Amino acid sequence: MNGPILALMGFPGWLEISVILLLGLLLFGGRLPGVARSIGQSLVEFKRGLRSDEEVDDASRLISQDER
Repeated sequence: MNGPILALMGFPGWLEISVILLLGLLLFGGRLPGVARSIGQSLVEFKRGLRSDEEVDDASRLISQDER
């Protein structure tokens, strides 16, 4: 039953999205810099982990080539 009701409402426009963003900023404004900082640090650590995995794969390929 919720499907047809949601279909009639449609996607929210720019006004609705801006009101939601404004309310979110008012409610969580003090915490947003800390959240953004932690997300940035997580991305940096994730990229470092990917690079170290590539280095391990490259080293294992070199070792297997030397054994031949």
